[in-house]
Amino acid sequence: MKLGRAVLALLLVPCAVRAVEPISLSLALAGVLTGYISYPRLYCLFAECCGQRRSLSREALQKDLDNKLFGQHLAKKVILNAVSGFLSNPKPKKPLTLSLHGWTGTGKNFVSKIIAENIYEGGLNSDFVHLFVATLHFPHASNITLYKDQLQMWIRGNVSACARSIFIFDEMDKMHAGLIDAIKPFLDYYDVVDEVSYQKAIFIFLSNAGAERITDVALDFWRRGKQREEIKLKDMEPALAVSVFNNKNSGFWHSSLIDRNLIDYFVPFLPLEYKHLKMCIRVEMQSRGYEVDEDIISKVAEEMTFFPKDERVFSDKGCKTVFTKLDYYLDD
Repeated sequence: MKLGRAVLALLLVPCAVRAVEPISLSLALAGVLTGYISYPRLYCLFAECCGQRRSLSREALQKDLDNKLFGQHLAKKVILNAVSGFLSNPKPKKPLTLSLHGWTGTGKNFVSKIIAENIYEGGLNSDFVHLFVATLHFPHASNITLYKDQLQMWIRGNVSACARSIFIFDEMDKMHAGLIDAIKPFLDYYDVVDEVSYQKAIFIFLSNAGAERITDVALDFWRRGKQREEIKLKDMEPALAVSVFNNKNSGFWHSSLIDRNLIDYFVPFLPLEYKHLKMCIRVEMQSRGYEVDEDIISKVAEEMTFFPKDERVFSDKGCKTVFTKLDYYLDD
């Protein structure tokens, strides 16, 4: 019956929303047309099913974080404990909500990819992992009321089809203020909302908002001669939450999600240093099948720009552009 309601909800969604998530609509319709309700096991031989999600291995998640994410000791610890703890709880009281903050290229999108891959074999391409990009899906402030209605209907339909759905909201710093509050009922401590339970879903928000505050703390530690690994979550999280809440350029500006403490973790991503860029380049060379060449790694890293201007401590683009820079040297 839940799948039937999901199909009905999706059919009623305006065309604009169908364009956002055509895969979910086709999946739901295919389920009806191929007799999913009568022959679920047969259907799942030919299509991805919600029940086929991986049993999360804490060890595998930790290995991915250790081998692929650099310079982010705080994020690694929070993500590992939060995700593994949530998925091991058979009866969570509310959905897991993570808000990842930091400059471009520090690993926010990469972490959401790692989480998705550790839960669903298809990762970000899974039918049960849904990505929103603020500037793409919600471009016009004049349509905010329409967006709210569509967003609620879209999330309701997908969670009805799969309780363990993952929703990723990118560019929260560019989202129109007030829009994200439309999903507050789904993140709250309710067993059921309109006959649907959202307690097993995961919501991940990605934002550059608060990056200045994170940088200030990291730079202060560096100037005092302290290791970045000495930074604790308590040094960051409270001030980060307040900074994001009061940032008029953030989709969380005066948001009820923060005001009602519905964000489980504000996860800071520290600005990356020269040594972290070299780690990114080294792993990229290995993933492409090239022999690691430390001379090339150093040349690529040295081409990046750093801030503050005089001290040149942190990369202003993180690891985001090192891969294209690497192409230049590998083509020689």
